[in-house]
Amino acid sequence: MTGFSEFDRAAMQRALALATRGSTSTQPNPRVGCVLGREGRWVGEGWHQRAGAPHAEAMALQQAGVSARGATAYVTLEPCDHTGRTPPCTAALLAAGVSRVVYAIADPDPRVAGRGAARLQSSGIQVEAGLLSEAAEAVNCGYLSRLRRGRPWVRLKLAASLDGRTALANGRSQWLTGSEARADVQRWRAESAAILTGIGTVLADDPALTVRIGPEPRRQPDIVVVDSDLRLPASARLLQSAGGVHVFHASDNETVAAALRECGARLERLPPAAHADGSDPQVDLTAMLAHLGALQVNEVWTECGATLAGSLLREQLVDELVLYLAPRLLGSDAAPLVQLTGLTALSEQPPWQVHDLQRVGGDVRIMLRPARSA
Repeated sequence: MTGFSEFDRAAMQRALALATRGSTSTQPNPRVGCVLGREGRWVGEGWHQRAGAPHAEAMALQQAGVSARGATAYVTLEPCDHTGRTPPCTAALLAAGVSRVVYAIADPDPRVAGRGAARLQSSGIQVEAGLLSEAAEAVNCGYLSRLRRGRPWVRLKLAASLDGRTALANGRSQWLTGSEARADVQRWRAESAAILTGIGTVLADDPALTVRIGPEPRRQPDIVVVDSDLRLPASARLLQSAGGVHVFHASDNETVAAALRECGARLERLPPAAHADGSDPQVDLTAMLAHLGALQVNEVWTECGATLAGSLLREQLVDELVLYLAPRLLGSDAAPLVQLTGLTALSEQPPWQVHDLQRVGGDVRIMLRPARSA
């Protein structure tokens, strides 16, 4: 790989910053930014704003105009070479007369997957890849997960006291964390394609799970409920969500299923999965995530109770933990963070690696990924 200059790095950093502007709006498309550089200065920039809108390259080329000729295009993802709702970016780059294209990571979409780079190279364009690839992977972790693994990127949000408890013995937990942490959760909700919860949380708290930040009209993520026995009441607040509501279950009760469909819920019956610890069979969570991947869901934000959190962790389906620690002590009789019973060896639950730690108001947010993939 050719050595990259400081200007190259600065331009790609700017392109990555532009890509994040689409964090709440590009689903199911990737978040992409583009900068056009020529003679040591930027002459155009753009980002993909929403699905169906012009791609980042087209936006940058429009801004640059004739200055694009002979320029270098810095793109966070390999340019596409197919016609979808918008024309191929490779054709636009060639028509504009750019002389060099630098992209951070290849696009695993089978319609691209090296074809974009090959088309540019065969037309005489200098093409280089790999600049700031790790940062680019992080920007599009959900999109890449869906294309590479067939399932979305799963974030599990947890909030606990210093002694690892989530609520008092009498069930009271409002508010364990401060307003800044709750606002941070809203941001994560807004950036996710779906919010996952369990029926236990719905029955206990009747949450709306809506996004309450940002300009109107707000995009509301789909809501996904794991409800093995179809106990979701028709009066549940989340059924009023502007986004879609998906209920994954393992029940034969068609009467209840029909009533929930009347409320607008989309039901998906999955064969139950038996657990090695002997607990009752529940919805097959791996199959559920594969189904969400088929629905083009990129990132799932999970707000649930100890039972579903424990199941996701036990089956090693969590890609990232977002843990908020409140400076409180709740005591040994308070509710635990997750239900992980029957462990007899530390190796049964792989270690986690911290990749970000910061204060959020009066609380601390720790972000972790499994050490095997960190």
